[in-house]
Amino acid sequence: MTSDTAVTTRKRRFDAKVLQNLAIRYAMVIVLLLVIAFFMYRSARFGTVDNVVTILVAAAPFALIALGQTLVILTGGIDLSVGSVIALSSMTAALTAKSVPGNLILPVLVAIVVGLAAGSINGFVVSVIKVPPFIATLGMLTLASGLAFVVGNGAPINGLAADFGAIANTQIFGLTIPVLLMIVGIVGFGIAMRRTAWGMRVYAVGGNPIAARIAGVKTGRVLFSVYAISGALAGLSGVMLASRVITGSPTLGQGYELDAIAAVVIGGASLLGGRGTVWGTALGLLLIQTLNNGLDILTVPAYWQDVIKGILIVAAVAVDVWAAKRRV
Repeated sequence: MTSDTAVTTRKRRFDAKVLQNLAIRYAMVIVLLLVIAFFMYRSARFGTVDNVVTILVAAAPFALIALGQTLVILTGGIDLSVGSVIALSSMTAALTAKSVPGNLILPVLVAIVVGLAAGSINGFVVSVIKVPPFIATLGMLTLASGLAFVVGNGAPINGLAADFGAIANTQIFGLTIPVLLMIVGIVGFGIAMRRTAWGMRVYAVGGNPIAARIAGVKTGRVLFSVYAISGALAGLSGVMLASRVITGSPTLGQGYELDAIAAVVIGGASLLGGRGTVWGTALGLLLIQTLNNGLDILTVPAYWQDVIKGILIVAAVAVDVWAAKRRV
């Protein structure tokens, strides 16, 4: 083999490896584009501006809890309570709105405080008492779910004034408030995780908590902060969902924690902590909501939608594990 041939062969191998690495790195982007192309081909309705807005509106409440879940998972934990916290905060917000009609700020503040309190309890139990996150948040899931029924005496809170719907349905610059909150949240947390000392500490705690502690990172405070933020975002999501339907429901948010975890995992975060991005979570969330919307348009039964999402989650984790092995 001549020297020129050897160089050419090495160059081809190098180019193939670069392309392969790029394909692995941007696998979810490629999948999302393929999914969009497929649905646009199958339905002219899918690619309309109105449908894009519908996808964004549906994604907004999930985005808030997915952002909180991202922070928690980056530390190597998990928050199973966000769905029940959504229910509890929606009920307390609805009760507040019914007690103080015409005041739109107070229900929002109450919902955030309720969510923050639940998240702070999770953070305290995990960071101070050292209860495993799975157990701690599972307990909060049950507690918050029960309290949601207590607030409404076992029934939804109806009969709210129509102006309560303005919290979620008011448009600014052509976008509803939840969509704007989603955009601000993604950009804000995306910058915070990459450009602030706190963000670096979150990654450090998830990557190697012992090394982080030796380096002077107060791991307990970091853990407390991410669970508190996750709870507050769940509270905000709860009042937005309640405002959208102008009612408080003790079952609102049921199962939402699973979709939030799915978005984080599909976005490339490791459940072991220390690896993942807010941008990846946003991509995973968009992929899930695009699938939901497109499959609804094609009238695919809900149970088949769950099958497809399950396959997607397993595939995302498999690709992540395979890529991690290649980096070793």
